[in-house]
Amino acid sequence: MSTGDCEAGVMMTMTCASCGIAEADDIKLKECTHCDLVRYCSDKCQENYTSQHKEACMKRAVELRDEVLFKQPESS
Repeated sequence: MSTGDCEAGVMMTMTCASCGIAEADDIKLKECTHCDLVRYCSDKCQENYTSQHKEACMKRAVELRDEVLFKQPESS
């Protein structure tokens, strides 16, 4: 996802899950490496938000893993 992903014609601005700072030219947000659901502006923000994010993160990580494991091969 990028800064300006478009959903139903509405521009969405990505923000840090912990502090709420918006992504800008000088601020690049890093995605959670396990689930890709949230983004963080710094390692400190990621540490601060871990306890709130852990349950949803683990659930989404399992969903992503299952998608890969059970993906049907394309027929040729």
